[in-house]
Amino acid sequence: MSAQKTAAPSAAKLAVLSALTTALLASTAIQAAEPLQSLGKAEGQLDIIAWPGYIERGETDKGYDWVTKFEEDSGCKVNVKTAATSDEMVSLMAKGGYDLVTASGDASLRLIAGKRVQPVNIALIGNWKNVDERLKDAPWHTVAGQHYGTPYQWGPNVLMYNTNVFKEAPTSWKVLFEEQTLADGKSNKGRVQAYDGPIYIADAALYLKSTQPALGIDDPYLLNEEQYAAALDLLRKQHPQIHRYWHDVTVQMNDFKNEGVVASSAWPYQVNALQLEKQPIASTVPVEGATGWADTTMLHAEAKHPVCAYKWMDWSLTNKVQGDVAAWFGSLPAVPAACQGNELLGAEGCKTNGFDNFAKIAFWKTPQAEGGKYVPYSRWTQDYIAIMGGR
Repeated sequence: MSAQKTAAPSAAKLAVLSALTTALLASTAIQAAEPLQSLGKAEGQLDIIAWPGYIERGETDKGYDWVTKFEEDSGCKVNVKTAATSDEMVSLMAKGGYDLVTASGDASLRLIAGKRVQPVNIALIGNWKNVDERLKDAPWHTVAGQHYGTPYQWGPNVLMYNTNVFKEAPTSWKVLFEEQTLADGKSNKGRVQAYDGPIYIADAALYLKSTQPALGIDDPYLLNEEQYAAALDLLRKQHPQIHRYWHDVTVQMNDFKNEGVVASSAWPYQVNALQLEKQPIASTVPVEGATGWADTTMLHAEAKHPVCAYKWMDWSLTNKVQGDVAAWFGSLPAVPAACQGNELLGAEGCKTNGFDNFAKIAFWKTPQAEGGKYVPYSRWTQDYIAIMGGR
């Protein structure tokens, strides 16, 4: 995915958020299991929950395969279950039967608080030393000094659009939130999409942060009652314009190709895939900025194949894998060195995808009430379901 966005963590802000996170999770009486101290023989199998496009074995494009060599070198057969939303990932991890999950920040703390994942021993992960310093102790996977996974990729949620309709890139998310006549003389009604997930409320809040500064929104994931009500009002007004609330990347791509959809929030993955098909598609990050994600490979608390899981976490932090994933998905590598010398990513790949915009991204995180000061995620979930249903 390409990159940009709004209030993202400076070092000081990350420290504050980390402290808040630690306090929050301590209050739920989390008893962190002791991480593994040594690795034995590989179990021969590895079961991973991942975002679409994150674990490739060359089946879509032979040039993109970071699974086959891992299987050959480790003896661990990789099985992948793709998930379309963070809520789906949390649900799958709750059911069990998986070793790893590539969780975004709006799922990772829930998984830690729910004791669905275990801390990892970074001493057993040789390539940890290569991780971006901005991600090593990030508060969405580090609690009370314990790491609950290894960073994987990061990036922004972009505005994907049809270049036949938009001769110039849209400059504002307004094209999704408010009814208007587009450059082709037709209304946007029924031709735009929004994300099918409660975390999308933060996108509305981010837009309001810029367009209604009197609301005083600072962090789009920490909304008081007035700010939250304004975001819901905007989303209800948006509903008549929405063709579909998307969560399946394949369905969304088909909607752009065959159903007349011309603009939507999206991941760079869809943009890249449609461009490979020679579709008239481009993406941008509007003036209001963007929400985004920093994903962590997390180890299930009851993983049946922990040795293979550790081997995969180490493998995933090699320069080649990091660069290849970034090239395929349009994301940014968690290992900065991967930005150089990767044939698939190219010399300018990280710059194009927005490597320098880390501080501008409002990274996904689970909204917390903080003693009733803000509206909790449970409310976000209930209200967004109602909005998608037209209520």
